[in-house]
Amino acid sequence: MPKRLSFPSLNALRVFEAAARHRSFAQAAEELHVTPGAVSHQIAGLEDTLGVQLFRRDARGVALTPAAEACLPSLTSGFHALRESMRILQADRPAGALTITIAPAFASRWLMRRLSRFATAHPDIALQLSTGLGLIDAVRSEASSSLGERSDHDASADFAIRFGHGVYAGCRSDRLFGVAITPVCSPLLMSGAHPLTRPDDLRHHLLLHDDAAYFDDRRSDWRVWLTAAGVSGVEATRGPRFSHSGLALDAAVDGLGVALGISLLAAHDVEAGRLVMPFPLALPSSFAYYLVYPEGSADRPQLAAFRTWLLDEARSTAS
Repeated sequence: MPKRLSFPSLNALRVFEAAARHRSFAQAAEELHVTPGAVSHQIAGLEDTLGVQLFRRDARGVALTPAAEACLPSLTSGFHALRESMRILQADRPAGALTITIAPAFASRWLMRRLSRFATAHPDIALQLSTGLGLIDAVRSEASSSLGERSDHDASADFAIRFGHGVYAGCRSDRLFGVAITPVCSPLLMSGAHPLTRPDDLRHHLLLHDDAAYFDDRRSDWRVWLTAAGVSGVEATRGPRFSHSGLALDAAVDGLGVALGISLLAAHDVEAGRLVMPFPLALPSSFAYYLVYPEGSADRPQLAAFRTWLLDEARSTAS
């Protein structure tokens, strides 16, 4: 029987392709507009997922292993093909449509629940939303007529909603709101053989890892949270990993384990009783959600209308 293949996140593959092509984590970080630490974190996770070493690290830097050398040409070719496919698809978008690129979890767990209000207020504006697993802070540095010319993920977009530090050369950004990271789980885990009554009880449960959320220099992952909670003896890296926040939260809703999630994205499930926040400790992230758009475009009537509406919704959420 053929061995089952492992399919890592598109984020991790894109980071690996850039690092392998440059033979440098620092140059890959500069190209992708993330920190070198974020590149290293993604590479380590990819190696763990695949069970294959991709880089040899020494005092002079990094070198590709034979396995990495062998797969790099086809991976680079694959990303070129993906970019071309997106250009073809988006060339047929409706004239006058306002296009927005956004991470899947933010779209489904925050934005989609509010879009009916925008449609009611602006029935003449057609929205085209594109979700994907593009890199956090992936907007390119060269300004042009659309976000798409700066990023593979943002092709032909008028706006992007990004989770990062909010600094995008050639673009303007409006801060929507900051976030905090906290454990969330199904109410079922609050009882049973090992109820979650204190942080130390996490040793009896699977830890769920959201790889999309932690491109923060603070490394707001389970290791950091457990240390802040004063918990020792719990292996912070054990448990399944998920390529974006929605998958991790869905797994928590289903009772698979405890996710360390962005409280804003978990809020609707908490209100509905599908999730609970078992502990009061929430770690603020140095990252926030931003609305990003090219300089000089915000005065266009359709863009101005969406920007004003979104900022009003963000203020309402923050309050």
